[in-house]
Amino acid sequence: MHPVAGDGRCLFRSVAIGVALRENDGGDGRDDDLGTETARADALRNAAVDELARRRTEVEWFIEGEFDAYCADMRRPNAWGGEPEILMLTHVVKTPIEVFVSEPNDGLRSIGTYGGDEYSGDGDDDGGISVLFHGAGHYEALTRCDE
Repeated sequence: MHPVAGDGRCLFRSVAIGVALRENDGGDGRDDDLGTETARADALRNAAVDELARRRTEVEWFIEGEFDAYCADMRRPNAWGGEPEILMLTHVVKTPIEVFVSEPNDGLRSIGTYGGDEYSGDGDDDGGISVLFHGAGHYEALTRCDE
């Protein structure tokens, strides 16, 4: 698990770390400074909201409230991302994102993979990006470990 700050960017930070891990085999996915990580998270947030707007006709039905207001709110740095943003992030980073929860005494359990059909089987897919959802609106990055 790669802990991330709980500043409203946690989903986007977690995906940014996952992208860095995929691009930098052997690294820990962390940037040398928090400012760079924040900038990457904010760029992913904006790209996800841009993708949401592009796919409006496909996704508007599952957005709570008025679509344009939702998108405007999601551009705020401290707005929490959730399922719509995870789905849009799969299009942005072109890889599946798998969400896990922690089970007492059982380790981690997958609760869903987003973008799996569209972005699997490209020849160098190592399972996509994994994030841990704590159930209280907080995400952290995960890396598969060999034991």
